[in-house]
Amino acid sequence: MSKRKECPGCAMEVDAEEEVCPICGYEFPRQPAGVKVAVWLLIILMLLWVFF
Repeated sequence: MSKRKECPGCAMEVDAEEEVCPICGYEFPRQPAGVKVAVWLLIILMLLWVFF
């Protein structure tokens, strides 16, 4: 079973890998991999700061 996501433009479910909605043409924003790494790093640092 493939993952699905909801299009904010037309509320239809499309494949998670889609970059553009085939129904309404909405372009899903792309997040660079560096942003995800930075977010996880900040979470880990905050947890370390709280517990130590």
